[in-house]
Amino acid sequence: MKQKKSLVKVLRRVEAALLAAGTLWAAAVTAGSDSAAAAYSALAEALPERMLRWELGDLWAGDGLSPAAALTIGESPLLLAAREEVAELQALERQEPPEEDGETQAPVRAPVEETPVEPAAPIAADNGVPAKTLIPTDPSGYTVCGRVYISNSTSHELSVSELQKPFAAALGEGEPQVLILHTHGSEAYTPVPGTEGIVWSGDYRTTDYRYNVVKVGDEMAEVLGEAGISVLHDRTLYDYPNYTGAYDRALVSIRKYLEQYPSIRFVLDVHRDAIEDGQGNQYKAVSEVEGVGVPAQMSLVMGSDGSGLEHPDWLENLRLAAAVQQDVLEHYPTLMRPVLLRNSRYNQHATTGSLLLEVGAAGNSPEEAVLAGRLFAERFAAVLKEKGEAGEPAGDVESGGSPKEGDDKEAAS
Repeated sequence: MKQKKSLVKVLRRVEAALLAAGTLWAAAVTAGSDSAAAAYSALAEALPERMLRWELGDLWAGDGLSPAAALTIGESPLLLAAREEVAELQALERQEPPEEDGETQAPVRAPVEETPVEPAAPIAADNGVPAKTLIPTDPSGYTVCGRVYISNSTSHELSVSELQKPFAAALGEGEPQVLILHTHGSEAYTPVPGTEGIVWSGDYRTTDYRYNVVKVGDEMAEVLGEAGISVLHDRTLYDYPNYTGAYDRALVSIRKYLEQYPSIRFVLDVHRDAIEDGQGNQYKAVSEVEGVGVPAQMSLVMGSDGSGLEHPDWLENLRLAAAVQQDVLEHYPTLMRPVLLRNSRYNQHATTGSLLLEVGAAGNSPEEAVLAGRLFAERFAAVLKEKGEAGEPAGDVESGGSPKEGDDKEAAS
């Protein structure tokens, strides 16, 4: 009797457990139903499958196989052993792309304000000339002053402490303050292939201002003027039609300008270099300035009294060159090649503020050269104005006495 009562209790507990499980299952199946009819429909669809799984002994499997698949696998010991892999394969096959909402919504984009910006300089087209960036990698053979490398081909010993002293020349009163000229004004650049209308006056030389160094001088004069520095730009081609004697002819003009305009403190003689490989092929020297473009590399060529001609204040010009080059390299680390100190004077004895600037080489494009001239002029103006703001006294415009006509037989540059 007691055993019968115990069995009844167990059966009731099992019945209660099954009833509770069924209730939970029914609740889960009908959870998404919004009406009694929908709930009944959901139960009608799910109940037969659950009963079949009960009969197959597959009720608690969670691998997502259908009853038919479970029945088939159960008939084969080989498939039954690989049930997990079969379930994964079937799951992959059932994957479908997510349903869309019927209407494809356009992506939401925040409004963007655009400000038209003119390029700082013309974008240089490729003229097909091989390019190189020339920078010193070893201090051997150079005098190194900060960032400035100086190649000294004279017999003078250079002192870094002397080079770092303030340069003498400074902006003064009156106008103009800077003279730009071109001893070799016909020195030209290489435009893109197919450019028409150029008349060449020699190897990489032309009187066409669009393609020679005069165009670079135009750009530099404009930049200096924008910075508030008055400029006189002499566009005379002193090397045309005769190359020989160009420095003598340029010196005559420099003297006249200094006499006519005592306000001139600085003289920039703008040239271009010529760089060839061992086979005589031209190549161009370029830098790369992020956000600006690809300008030509430049170099400052400084004179001395090494030729025996009078030039007592050559060190003042070299100090100016070192100060300007240091500033340029701080802003554009590969824009300048080493400073060249040579025995010739290059008419720099006329003032203590004289520089000979070689902008690019014959292989550079005119656009690369113009961009380089712009960048140099911006920094040159900044150096001169900073010195003026510091209250430095203006140096004597002329140094070494009044140059005599014809006394400066310089090497070509």
